[in-house]
Amino acid sequence: MNAGPLLALALAAFTTTKLPAGDHQRSLTSEGLPRAYWVHIPPGYDASKPTPVVLILHSALMNGPSMAKFCGMNDKADQAGFIAVYPNGAGPTSLFKYWDAGGVKFRDSDDVGFIAKVLDDLESVVHVDRKRVFAAGMSNGGMMCYRLAAELSNRIAAIASVAGSMAINDCHPKRPVPVLHFHGTKDGVVLYNGPDERTPSNIKFLSVDDTVRAWARLDGCPPTPSIDVLPHLKDQIPIRRAIYGPGTDGAEVVLYSVQGGGHTWPGRDPEMFFLGKSTKDVSANDLIWEFFQKHPMK
Repeated sequence: MNAGPLLALALAAFTTTKLPAGDHQRSLTSEGLPRAYWVHIPPGYDASKPTPVVLILHSALMNGPSMAKFCGMNDKADQAGFIAVYPNGAGPTSLFKYWDAGGVKFRDSDDVGFIAKVLDDLESVVHVDRKRVFAAGMSNGGMMCYRLAAELSNRIAAIASVAGSMAINDCHPKRPVPVLHFHGTKDGVVLYNGPDERTPSNIKFLSVDDTVRAWARLDGCPPTPSIDVLPHLKDQIPIRRAIYGPGTDGAEVVLYSVQGGGHTWPGRDPEMFFLGKSTKDVSANDLIWEFFQKHPMK
């Protein structure tokens, strides 16, 4: 039997059901509720080839489209050739959403299950490289990335958190998950050293150091990191880099501590002045993608 024609038909069906390059909104149902996510497919996308995916999770009181504008990751997707995906959390209005990332109970929800459904739906319309599905997020979205690393490690290859420490109590990933973390030492929203008297009593999260040390242990990394300070040529904001690893299966945990930095995305201007300083000496987008390239699913 000649399987060639059947294979050609299957490939044709596969490619014609795919989304083209550009921006698309997708809708699905999770826990009986309507949910949405946005997809940015880069120019030159080839539906016949598996393509890396980066989930990008917004902070609390934002949504998918505002996160795309905030972080500017679509430009990096176009340059590097990955698919950028912006899921919506849940919340009272279309503009203000949040994630059930642990630490504070906004609502009873299964956001891990929702992200799994996003990935299922995404695979029906684009050619996903299953070994290169990553998650990055800001603040509450970064906290949610830690939850995905703990509870969806069979599908998320590596994570990057900007200004979001781990907020869950139980953490039992099925495999080592490489972690990249950026945090300003003067962050007034998600405090670098963890909650203090300014933090509402119902909000819980780990300090940055406790977060990265916990993941260094989980990933089988040596307990003492290598540390250096990056040149600060564009601004007077030093950046301290701590690298734990390599650990099990080559996993790393890398922390960029922005000295005097606020609740901001490195390389981007602060959205509001009261959120503090942002550095331009490094680009979180560039470093996130560089890290993800090093750490596909093993």
